[in-house]
Amino acid sequence: MDQTLLNIGFGSTVVADRVVAIVSPNSAPMKRLKDEARDERRLIDATHGRRTRSIIIIDSNHVVLSAIQAETISQRYTAIKESS
Repeated sequence: MDQTLLNIGFGSTVVADRVVAIVSPNSAPMKRLKDEARDERRLIDATHGRRTRSIIIIDSNHVVLSAIQAETISQRYTAIKESS
């Protein structure tokens, strides 16, 4: 089984087929989602100490934080899906 990895910045990747959503972290519901994931130990911080610019939701219900813009990650995701 070949799993395509999606680069989410600074050497971090997620399995592209497991991505459910890529969203901006600025709204109150997304901040709540991040806080709930942290409390339930489902949060993966891949920002390397930088400001969170996108939130990636995985099918395992984990929440991944990235320092790369959501639009940039979405473009990378689209490029992966079009090439496969």
